[in-house]
Amino acid sequence: MTITLERHEAVAVVTIDRPDKLNSLTLAMYQQLGDALIEVHANPAIAVAVLTGRGGRAFCVGADLTESIPALAEGRFDISEWDHAHQKHVQQRKPIIAAINGLCLGGGFEIMLSTDIRIASTTAEFGLPEVGIGVVPAGGTLVRLTRQIPYAWAMQLMLGGDRISADTALRFGLLNDVVPADALLDTAMTWAVRLTQNSGTAMAVVKEAVQYLADLPSDQAFRYEALLGQKAFTSADAREGMSAFYARRRPNFPSRTYPEPSSS
Repeated sequence: MTITLERHEAVAVVTIDRPDKLNSLTLAMYQQLGDALIEVHANPAIAVAVLTGRGGRAFCVGADLTESIPALAEGRFDISEWDHAHQKHVQQRKPIIAAINGLCLGGGFEIMLSTDIRIASTTAEFGLPEVGIGVVPAGGTLVRLTRQIPYAWAMQLMLGGDRISADTALRFGLLNDVVPADALLDTAMTWAVRLTQNSGTAMAVVKEAVQYLADLPSDQAFRYEALLGQKAFTSADAREGMSAFYARRRPNFPSRTYPEPSSS
């Protein structure tokens, strides 16, 4: 098994564990990673996940090209089979925190784009080198990148193919924080534990809203926002949260339940 999932109370740590190959992903590993993220989504005891790579050299450098490129070029493999690993078309309603320790290139960069909070070590480097070998970052980047950072910086990354430092990635808006390598996982876990204290319902609604509202015309988006807000406001978590607020105590949310997506 080259993808591991370990539970630390309500936090799951998902690790890409192939450090001798810079945590590049075989076709089987893409399936394993997708399965791990599905387990995070489905397990009510898990509130937050931290996604990282084994060792200090790489978070993930993407697909193992010796296997994936021939398979894709020959039509033996459909890139849509990676959708669960990249969280494309997946109703993942729990926060995912990326702890990026070293190289984050190609498909690894794309996996990072599917996460919610991103912490990198000072030694991390980022890039999309696909254009240099005649292919494109089609694991979510062509959709996500220009929606997450300014157009000019996104095009610099996709057309130039050059690597950037963690500090530059932070300036571009790709990251939340840059920390020393020896503090990376502890920092990510601190974020994760903090998020476990929040309402699972409310966090799920936030994620659903972010995933769907940006592409709707404003009048439709505001109507859908009202539906999502009603889901949160009428939940058991909201009742407990308001009760705790008035009593000046910490809320004890009744369960980590994640509601089904609203119908449009």
